[in-house]
Amino acid sequence: MNDATLDAVFAALADPTRRAILARLARGNATVSELGAPFDMTQPAISKHLRVLENAGLISRSRDAQRRPRRIEPKRLADANQWLEKYKKLWETRYKGLDTLLEEMQKGEA
Repeated sequence: MNDATLDAVFAALADPTRRAILARLARGNATVSELGAPFDMTQPAISKHLRVLENAGLISRSRDAQRRPRRIEPKRLADANQWLEKYKKLWETRYKGLDTLLEEMQKGEA
């Protein structure tokens, strides 16, 4: 994943409305009106959020007769998670070292 793509994904995820939309789509496809129902927003405002999510590659739209349901695209989330995992491993290693140091200090005090 390149920097611009990663920036777009994290920028999209920075907004709580967009995260709520993704959580809803994790349960299945939904139309714009279905996605906007829980929010006190206009349809154009919801559409702007959807556009941000689409531009980040986190969701896509399909065509089903007159409906245009949105669906979650897990690949970008998996790519972002893979990027985060590198840092998780780094911090786990550091915490493990800190735990060892603390244990040694406690033994020294005893």
